[in-house]
Amino acid sequence: MQFVDELKKRRSIYSLGSNVEVSEEELVSLIKDVVKESPTSFNSQTSRAVILFDDAHKKLWDITEELLKPLTPEDAFPNTQAKLQGFANGKGTVLFFEDQDTVKQLQEQFALYADNFPIWSDQASGIAQVNVWTALAQLNIGANLQHYNPVIDERVAQEWNIPSNWKLRAQLVFGSPEAPAGDKDYMNDEDRFKVFGK
Repeated sequence: MQFVDELKKRRSIYSLGSNVEVSEEELVSLIKDVVKESPTSFNSQTSRAVILFDDAHKKLWDITEELLKPLTPEDAFPNTQAKLQGFANGKGTVLFFEDQDTVKQLQEQFALYADNFPIWSDQASGIAQVNVWTALAQLNIGANLQHYNPVIDERVAQEWNIPSNWKLRAQLVFGSPEAPAGDKDYMNDEDRFKVFGK
């Protein structure tokens, strides 16, 4: 199936460049459409996205490096710097957030399911993330997903005037693929799936 082929094309690409042939306007439109069409529990539409290009994108990874330096052993920091520079070499980053006010409203409105709404919110975010990632892959744009929250949350909120009720969940770095993804191993189906019928 074509859909499975699209999923197979979505891989973690760590060697990224900024030579993306799709315009920023087209990318913004695509990301907006994909997030809007990604399902959420009770059609709550909790997912939020901030799209950073070029200088703003590089600023994110400068901030991340600054904040990680005091938290990283000195001898390990060069490797961290190299990894972050690899992200900065890309074209952009999509910051994925979840609106906590909406989650709280749903908890109050549907008290029976209150404990589940934070879980469903995280699931919605994950769906939006992988859908955007897969859509970018179809345009031959490489990407990898990062999670530097909560270390960077406060500075990101200050830098880009993020509402206090938006909770940062992930950072999807994207750009031109400069090297292919590595090999991917799969565990045995017998250990992963069970099928029952008549």
